[in-house]
Amino acid sequence: MRDSGDLKWYASWVPEGMINNARRSGLNPNAAFIGFIIAWIAFFAILYAPPLAGLKPEGQKAAAVAVWAVIIWITEAIPVGITGLLIPLMLVMTKAEKDIGKAFGGYTQDVTFLVLGSFIFAAIMQCTGMDRRIAMAVLSRVKPQVDQVLKGFMAVNTVLGVFVPAAVSRAAVLLPIVKGVSALFGDNEKGKRAVAALAISGICYFPMVAGILLLTAHLPNVIMAGLFDKQLGYQMSYARWFWLHWPIVGLYPIMFIMLRKLFDVKDISIPGGVDFIKEEKTKMGKTSLVEWFVIAVFGLAVIMWITEPYHGIKTGMATLIALGIFFIPGLLPVSWQAVQSKTIWGTFLLLAGAMSMANAISSTGLAKWLADIAHPLFIGQPFLVVVVGVILVTAVIRIFMLSNVAAVSMLAPIMLSLAKVLNLNPVAFTLLVCNFDTFSFIIPTQVTACVIAYGTNTFNTSTYARVGIPIMLVTLIYFMVIMMPWYAFNGLPVWGGYVTWK
Repeated sequence: MRDSGDLKWYASWVPEGMINNARRSGLNPNAAFIGFIIAWIAFFAILYAPPLAGLKPEGQKAAAVAVWAVIIWITEAIPVGITGLLIPLMLVMTKAEKDIGKAFGGYTQDVTFLVLGSFIFAAIMQCTGMDRRIAMAVLSRVKPQVDQVLKGFMAVNTVLGVFVPAAVSRAAVLLPIVKGVSALFGDNEKGKRAVAALAISGICYFPMVAGILLLTAHLPNVIMAGLFDKQLGYQMSYARWFWLHWPIVGLYPIMFIMLRKLFDVKDISIPGGVDFIKEEKTKMGKTSLVEWFVIAVFGLAVIMWITEPYHGIKTGMATLIALGIFFIPGLLPVSWQAVQSKTIWGTFLLLAGAMSMANAISSTGLAKWLADIAHPLFIGQPFLVVVVGVILVTAVIRIFMLSNVAAVSMLAPIMLSLAKVLNLNPVAFTLLVCNFDTFSFIIPTQVTACVIAYGTNTFNTSTYARVGIPIMLVTLIYFMVIMMPWYAFNGLPVWGGYVTWK
């Protein structure tokens, strides 16, 4: 029998069988069906619209594909991995990109293989239990007080950032731990504040800081690094990215102080917290030889990433070399079937497709055209007004987008072109705007990891905004006062004029 009680009027026309199938596959019928239709209407409307003044035909076709992709991403009408495959296909079919190899360019960049290898590394760690062991090892060293566990979550996210790419993956690792600790609190006002602070910080906020720190810890980093290389000839190695972004850890103590104050958890202890963590560690036993082997091989990969300037092997290729060692017969007692079942293939396909789209937005002239439109708003303004203004505009746009990957794949090429027309350093300008995009904390649906945190039912949207908006404002100040001068100190002054390294 058709259950139409939760269907909106605009989805009530869909046949019952399709509604039921959508629900079984995890889709929201109210969003998926209407989003699918609107995406295609928008696609054809832009594709066959009269030529837009100043925009090349290829750019208009790329715009049609980009708008289609954004609507599909917002409404989650199609699995993200499939959109990653369809984007380059549509670029070819519309002739926005006439060369198939160029259209699928996101799949062949070195950073793409770096991320794919990192995803497989993460799957191996899950199969061997190393990810959870790392988390529990750090948490076992803090006192059973909420504010001290917050400090533990900072360390856990930083360490996991090295081993587990993608903030959503780290959130998944920490989810059962947060739930386990949260279950120890009673149903009182103090307990509610405590579990809300733990969920928001451990699963949502702190993974974002760790994500900025390391090139492989956040997929938007990879998109920007790929664009810098392809469009500007500026190679962002693993070591260079880390050096440029290590000051971001200064946000940890600031967030910690704000969370402790906003949630008032300074003197709240965790009932039986030490026992819970000890029990979890006891269940794991001692680190096995297999786990030490995993750490050793991954350590080799990290060393190769850091020493790229000396041996000349690109990070993506170095990752594949280390990955190959894992599968020398007899060394790893984990089947490929187990590894591939835990590898986030859909996210990898999404990343590659998003990179292909970002490249097309730049190469077809669409980014320049959009930048020219924005140019009059900021022309003649001081560089600080420009940077802050663009950040605030993009922060509003981000309210309507779930994925950081989707947002940055759209924004980064536009920022590169806008930097050119405003005569700003393109790398510093793009990093400031797009890195701030990571801290979109107005509503939970802006960041996938925060959706996971919201799923714990430990806080509501008003609490999320009450805490998130002040953190965004402080982060903006931190970017202007700390990160922007640090970029300048390292040869990337945002005010220094447009430059390429080709």
